[in-house]
Amino acid sequence: MGSVSEFFQHFLNGLTLGGIYALIALGYTMVYGILKFINFAHGDILMVGAYIGLFVFDFLRGSTPLGPWWFFAFLLAMICSMVACGLLGMFIEKIAYKPLRKATRLAPLLSAIGVSFVLSNTAAWVFGTQSRKLEYPFDNTPIVIGSGLNGVSVTPHQILVLCASAVMMIVLKLFVDKTRMGKAMRATSLDQDTSKLMGIKSDHVISLTFAIGSALAACGGMLIALDFKVYATMGTMVGLKAFVAAVVGGIGNISGAMLGGLLLGLLETFGVAVLGIPQGYKDAIAFGVLILILLFKPDGLLGKNEKEKV
Repeated sequence: MGSVSEFFQHFLNGLTLGGIYALIALGYTMVYGILKFINFAHGDILMVGAYIGLFVFDFLRGSTPLGPWWFFAFLLAMICSMVACGLLGMFIEKIAYKPLRKATRLAPLLSAIGVSFVLSNTAAWVFGTQSRKLEYPFDNTPIVIGSGLNGVSVTPHQILVLCASAVMMIVLKLFVDKTRMGKAMRATSLDQDTSKLMGIKSDHVISLTFAIGSALAACGGMLIALDFKVYATMGTMVGLKAFVAAVVGGIGNISGAMLGGLLLGLLETFGVAVLGIPQGYKDAIAFGVLILILLFKPDGLLGKNEKEKV
């Protein structure tokens, strides 16, 4: 990496990837913050969202030529995908996790893994194992900022990802910090039993948490599907890396999930560009970072070291 323009190019690429990781990591961290367990089916909800978005987008755009309608159809498809996955997240919580709230922590974890397999295998059975292409809803020709060798290339897709990620994260942060339901979520996260005594309907709060996290996963799924094809197991690796991002930032901390996602995207990008790690091995960066975080700061960058009373 020999010039300032190359640095900014890699920084932009890493920020784009990190924005998607952050969106997905928020679902992990919100559920853990309230229920103290990892929803390993989260990545497969992302996959379902990508499939729903793909089919709705293809239906809405029909055979019309590329134009403004394609982008509007894509936004409508994203909204439909987020709503559908929000409802799916609530449904999964009701049938797979709610009956196990009084059980040991291992039980809901195993249930989440089971749900993950059910979703991925059902998708492979219904939609087949062949990958499908989600077309760009716009001309994705790169825009060069600057001149000559000092120019930085920005694609409309990167602009979409950065704008969508920023808007979603800001809206979520304001919702959690400023609204009545957001305060109820924070109270339930701190002490579920006491919050019930204060009149907070914890079941509603938990359902809403799953709905919001699943909707954000659907948004991330559609954004990442524009660069990668849609297939039944697409959420596995992306979901695991988003989980790593949540742990790096401090799982249970919303700001930490955002920070962890952005950092992981930047580390992956610069690891390939600067350290010369082959593209096929870049996934190892995420899990290497996870090991280091667990060794030296297991509570994450913004997490709090909480001691459990036995």
